[in-house]
Amino acid sequence: MGRSSTPGEGTRPRVRHAGQLGWDDALYEDGKSDAPEPEGEGGGSRRAGRGDGGGGSRRAGGHGGRRGGSRRAGRTKKRRVLRWIAFSLAFVILGTGAAGYLWYEHLNGNLRKGARSAGNSAAKKTAPNAAGQTPLNLLLIGSDSRNSKENLKLGGSKESVGGTPLADVQMLLHVSADRKNASVVSIPRDTRVDIPACENPDTHQKYPASNGIINETLRGGPGCTLDTWEKLTGVYIDHWMMVDFAGVVDMADAVGGAWVCVKQNVNDVSKPGVPGGSHLRLTAGRHKIKGEDALKWLRTRHAFESDIGRSKAQHMYLNSVLRELKSQNAFTDTGRLMNLAETGTKSLQVSEEIGTVKKLFDLGMQLKNVPLDKMNMLTMPRIQDPEDPEAHVLPKPGSADKLWGLIRDDQSLDPKDRAKAKKKAAAGPKAGAPASLGVTVVNGTSGDGQAATDGRAGVVRDLLKAKGFTEADASTDPGSARTTEVTYPKSSGAQGRSDALSLAKALSMPTNAVKETPDGAGLTLTVGSDWRTGSTFPEAAADDSDPLEDTESVNGAKTDECMDVYWPYRQM
Repeated sequence: MGRSSTPGEGTRPRVRHAGQLGWDDALYEDGKSDAPEPEGEGGGSRRAGRGDGGGGSRRAGGHGGRRGGSRRAGRTKKRRVLRWIAFSLAFVILGTGAAGYLWYEHLNGNLRKGARSAGNSAAKKTAPNAAGQTPLNLLLIGSDSRNSKENLKLGGSKESVGGTPLADVQMLLHVSADRKNASVVSIPRDTRVDIPACENPDTHQKYPASNGIINETLRGGPGCTLDTWEKLTGVYIDHWMMVDFAGVVDMADAVGGAWVCVKQNVNDVSKPGVPGGSHLRLTAGRHKIKGEDALKWLRTRHAFESDIGRSKAQHMYLNSVLRELKSQNAFTDTGRLMNLAETGTKSLQVSEEIGTVKKLFDLGMQLKNVPLDKMNMLTMPRIQDPEDPEAHVLPKPGSADKLWGLIRDDQSLDPKDRAKAKKKAAAGPKAGAPASLGVTVVNGTSGDGQAATDGRAGVVRDLLKAKGFTEADASTDPGSARTTEVTYPKSSGAQGRSDALSLAKALSMPTNAVKETPDGAGLTLTVGSDWRTGSTFPEAAADDSDPLEDTESVNGAKTDECMDVYWPYRQM
């Protein structure tokens, strides 16, 4: 006999079997579900009575009725079990979500944030390449602040308490638009530069523009340091990050340490006439350092002979940290990421546009796929400062300019990469005849923030006409470029690049001045602020020499680098 369709009198909505839900059948009282039972092997329905005589309904009196009552009770208990499981799952899901949200907000609350710029950001953001990608530039700042008990304990120098901290470590991290290579460039802390006017965001004290030492720029906050870098290099810097002594120690512990190496014993302590010292003490060879030892390594200057040696040691340490993170799968290991996130958000101060955990995570993910052999770290080429040759340095003319140009143009610092690009360009189709090429000349001489040179586009147009580019025309629309460049649209392909290279060659411009842009304007020559006057392209800018030859450099894939120790500091 069929079950009644009246609610409560027979059939109920089918409940999925516990095994189908991933639950254990043992949760059920009788080990069976409420699903209709399959037919027996003898061909009759299990709904039919299965007494000893083989006939009659289970609902018929006697034993069958008692079993029906027992089953209804069992079903009630099963419903209670299912309801309990549902409530439990909902509680766990909601509880986990709430905990995750609270932890996320906790991490965001750890972060200290500040304005990207102090008001004089001088560079313009790099235009996307033909694929719509832009490079990433991040300024890393190490503060020597002693304005906390922990920092004073680690850094000493009680007389510095309450004073304006100095930016003793400054590095620019550049990641290429295609995320296939990266570079880190340090500037020595005693480099004399032009510092733009800045206002401290905390004290609101205003500082006029000046010419001074770059580590003084923190007086106007990290944004002032960023503005100074932009004025010096012409590179647009997307973000900054700053860490103090205590933060370095905590981050070193969170990473688990990094391998470093010294060729000789090192004991960096005070010497007659040379006070101070990091108190780094290591025997010759390789060591894995963390915590305060990592801070001592990063602060060591005298034993590595100079600030330049210290920069190289810092680069070696950073490369080792990157290798450690990759070997630990820290970019994908949830537990490691949580630990690093907790420590990092407490240790770092960041520019406000990356002031959330998600944005910092996204930033980190952009670095994880850069091959270590495509990560180059170096110190800015420099010369002694004629005004104070014993203590201060200046950017080396030509070499430093070339280095900044490579970063602005998103060129790899690896000479092999640039040689390949040059060879590829030479293998293109033959350029069109100069008289057949339409060229637009744009006056971009205001790229350095100064007033544009009047009539410059017309002057350079006439130079091109004299060299056979008779279709050249001067645009009346102003442009802005720190360095002179030749651009061609992506749609013109290899032929467009060959035509652009022929134009650059006619003016004795370097090949890296030629760039592909999204479809739009045709062949264009933008005269930058590096060529304000004269009929000959500046020799220093046209020089294809390698700026890495004039400074120390460390490649991320090298694991056998060791620091030389200055002889007075080798005695243990």
